Amino acid sequence: MATVVQFTQPGPPDVLEVVEVPVPEPGAGQVLVEMSAVGVNPLDTKIRSGVRPLPPGGGPYRPGFDGAGVVRTLGEDATGFSEGDRVVVERTPGTYASHVVADASALAPLPDAVSFAQAAALGIPVATAYQSLRSLDVRPGSTLVVHGGSGAVGQAVLQLAAADDVTVVATAGEANHDRIRELGGHPVVYGDGLLERLREATPQGVDRVLDIAGTDEALEASLALVEDPQHVATLVMGARAAELGIQAYLGGSPEPLTEEQQRLRAEAVPAVLPLVADGRFVVEVARELPLGDAAEAHRLVEAGGLRGKIVLRP
Repeated sequence: MATVVQFTQPGPPDVLEVVEVPVPEPGAGQVLVEMSAVGVNPLDTKIRSGVRPLPPGGGPYRPGFDGAGVVRTLGEDATGFSEGDRVVVERTPGTYASHVVADASALAPLPDAVSFAQAAALGIPVATAYQSLRSLDVRPGSTLVVHGGSGAVGQAVLQLAAADDVTVVATAGEANHDRIRELGGHPVVYGDGLLERLREATPQGVDRVLDIAGTDEALEASLALVEDPQHVATLVMGARAAELGIQAYLGGSPEPLTEEQQRLRAEAVPAVLPLVADGRFVVEVARELPLGDAAEAHRLVEAGGLRGKIVLRP
């Protein structure tokens, strides 16, 4: 039997239940993966709570999109992997489970030097950071302001941008300033007077702004720092993007990702895995909890203040 986390109706974290179901069989072009670690994303909590639309097809609904594990069975015409291979699973709904069927195209080989927990923490944060930097046209030598630099996406943005010789100024609480410096960024505390502090930190001017915080303060400061609103992108306030004239990548945006943006997201994790294996990209796991504690994981995410990403262990 397989263990899965699911819910039948949106609501608070307690709607999540742990149930036993038959181990699924992979279809054509698919692979059965026994999961060793599962990533928990803010997106998971928004779908569970009803803030974001439920997946089509009716319930029960199984959260999760990221994870890592070992290939157990190959479906017909599934190529590129063998039984026993360590893999990263991404772009696959329902990863809160002990066994997951995924398209072979949604898997990436997992280097021995990268742990299952590290791999499970990549997925959506790395794909989002990688795609956002390229869609926003952040170029070497430029200056980027990131609102909310200490979370999983923010840390990925900091490292990818710094590796491209981008000056990154990141807002965060003072407790996370040392972490931002470790990752090559320049920290600025948020709160009253934010715009003035950002201007002090960027006498050379600001080329691009990426909002991961989603506060009115962050958006107002962003628009004051650049001449062209299209040089600002948000990951969390997409519903206001058209009104403000800024870009939005998901985060409530009524506009779906373009084919180019989807392609960038698909290539992100395979591109970053060698950097993780070599120690050139650091993955911070905030907490590791048993799969059965998925509701507690959601409560922690919704409480905010986490640095890095929560991982569930089946």
